[in-house]
Order: sequence, then structure tokens, then C-alpha cells
Amino acid sequence: MQPPVERFKLSQTAKDQLIKLKRYTKIDQWNILCRWGFCRSLAEDSIPSPIPLPADSNVELTWRVFAGDLSDALIIALRQRCYQDGLGVDGETLAQQFRLHLHRGIGYLAGEINLKSIEELITVLD
Repeated sequence: MQPPVERFKLSQTAKDQLIKLKRYTKIDQWNILCRWGFCRSLAEDSIPSPIPLPADSNVELTWRVFAGDLSDALIIALRQRCYQDGLGVDGETLAQQFRLHLHRGIGYLAGEINLKSIEELITVLD
């Protein structure tokens, strides 16, 4: 399946939030935390606000690194979510929604007050 993006850069805010999450959870890989954030956002009922997201950090990932073996499942989940939300499933819409869900989800995880360990992260995602 065709991924929504080949590569992407995170905003500086998202990078700072991931650094905090790495410190608390002891998960060193950006891609794992990004994947969890993306899924966390997809689980929300509301559509992410269409805000401009600067790509102003030095953290850049490829889709392949981000998604790993879950690539097709994540693409299908994103396409289904866009369809559910009444949005298009064209390349531009998928790319935009991917970035919005990714950044919103990272923000949600970083905003969890009680998140101080990987065990608490798993509880948040249940």
C-alpha cells in the first residue's frame, strides 16, 4: 500500500514532548513513541484541528521506520478514519491527517499528568 508520506519532520514542540516521554518511559526510539501517539489520536472521536504544523525540528523519520511491520495496518487505519470523518482519501488529505493525528497524539501522551513509566503508558493506551 502507498503510505501517506515517504518521510516527515516533527515540529520542535513534538520533539520536546517526545524527549519528555523518552525520559519517563525509557523508550529510546522516536518511531515507537510516534506510533503510539498516532494510534492514541486515531482512538479519539473528534477530528484533529487543522492547524499549521511547522517542520522545524531536526527529527525526521521515514514512513518505513515509523510504521515498521505495521505499515499496511496503519495506512488502513488512517484511510478508514479519514473516510469516517467525511474527509477525502486522496494523497494530500491522507498526508495532512497523518501529520495532524501524529502531533495531536504525541501531545496527548505528553500531557498525561500521571505518565511516569512504561506501565502507565500502556494503561493510558488501553
